[in-house]
Amino acid sequence: MSFPNKRREMDLMKLMMSDYKVEMVTDGMHEFFVDFHGPKESPYQGGVWRIRVELPDGYPYHSPSIGFVNKMYHPNVDEMSGSICLDVINQTWSPMYDLVNVFEVFLPQLLLYPNPLDPLNGEAAALLMRDRPAYEQKVKEYCLKYAKPEDIGASPEEESSDEELSENEYDSSDEQMLGKPDP
Repeated sequence: MSFPNKRREMDLMKLMMSDYKVEMVTDGMHEFFVDFHGPKESPYQGGVWRIRVELPDGYPYHSPSIGFVNKMYHPNVDEMSGSICLDVINQTWSPMYDLVNVFEVFLPQLLLYPNPLDPLNGEAAALLMRDRPAYEQKVKEYCLKYAKPEDIGASPEEESSDEELSENEYDSSDEQMLGKPDP
């Protein structure tokens, strides 16, 4: 196995062992989803976003492609595509970084310290600069509408069912494989 493939496998395993819920899209470990919880003590607290991650053939020498699947209200996130504007991923990526850095450092920092001077969402940037309390209220509204923990993984046409298992009745095999979910 070549170094990039081994590194991809090691980084993915490290991410899974860090208690992130990871769902593979392909068998080749190139494409997967990660459930990301909003940082505590921020307007994003309580929200859960599904992040699409694509690892290029040249990973870790080339940066991963990262995007929000469910809607996010943030100056540096395109509301329609979920693309993010983050220099450390888009321009200054280094093989010293790994996937855990993305989810434990880079994305939380992006949400905690938005940059309205380099926006992908001009409306969010303008609101942040003009009226921070109104911006934070809109972020919370988006969290309630688009980032509810119970909606992660459900396709838009899926509705909650009374037949779904309660939290205490789920099959623990998922927990054993991926670790306990974040609170």
